[in-house]
Amino acid sequence: MSVAGITRHISSDSPRIMVVDGSKVVRKMIESLLIKDVPNVTVISCETGAEAKAALQEGVVDLVTTALRLPDMDGLELAHFVREHAPQAYIPIIVVSGDVQERLVNRSFGDDVTDYFDKSLGFAALTAFIHGYVAGGDDPPGGEVLYVEDSKVVATATRRMLEKHGLTVTHVISVEDAIAHLETAMAQGRIPGPDIVLTDVYLKGGLTGADLLDHVRKVFGYTKAQLPILVMTGDDNPSNQSALLRAGANDLVQKPIEERLLVTKLLFQLRVGRMMREKVAQSQRA
Repeated sequence: MSVAGITRHISSDSPRIMVVDGSKVVRKMIESLLIKDVPNVTVISCETGAEAKAALQEGVVDLVTTALRLPDMDGLELAHFVREHAPQAYIPIIVVSGDVQERLVNRSFGDDVTDYFDKSLGFAALTAFIHGYVAGGDDPPGGEVLYVEDSKVVATATRRMLEKHGLTVTHVISVEDAIAHLETAMAQGRIPGPDIVLTDVYLKGGLTGADLLDHVRKVFGYTKAQLPILVMTGDDNPSNQSALLRAGANDLVQKPIEERLLVTKLLFQLRVGRMMREKVAQSQRA
């Protein structure tokens, strides 16, 4: 069955990505970048929620991106429909919006949404984000992770997981040790030192992950682009999660940790951080 208004770029044995947005220009831009950056991709482009619903009945879709505001419905309504009616067990759903940070802090996305993307980062960053999901985080950018975790068992498993994806992991067991590591890097002229920080919230010592956020953002003065921080938390209280984001976390990963989600989020923050730092460097050279 064909659906009016749906464009396809088909390759055999390819990831199938559905892009839902009321703007034809936006859809075309995302499509062209996906075709360029994601090998053998099949793009299913839909203008409305109704078109997306019909397309979902035509076959398996590996990932859905949707704007929050569609011509005929809210993007979150579409996300709920996908959860209830998609033919396969689970589809990652990415909300693309200009007010992601506000909704993220307010924890107002709901359980139907897998992840969120801030449109202000640019569509090139979006394709890197999507690529991490559909390709399982292959083509890793490399980089150093400062990993703060006081459980030896958890740290060993997570370190192996990250190293398997081409990352160098510096593991410390406390916030005090993490701060010392960052201070040493600064003294050596390596600013910020690691490419990203991955931290638990509750740790041995007198300081918590929230204290680390405060120190990195206010004392060191590193921005979210300069030194991304990914926080792992078992606390599902929305107000506590919001507090971590307001304190300077780039993103949260809910415990128990799911490997693909952790690696996807971490690699995405690495890529975007590098893009943002390169933009700053280019502007300084100009």
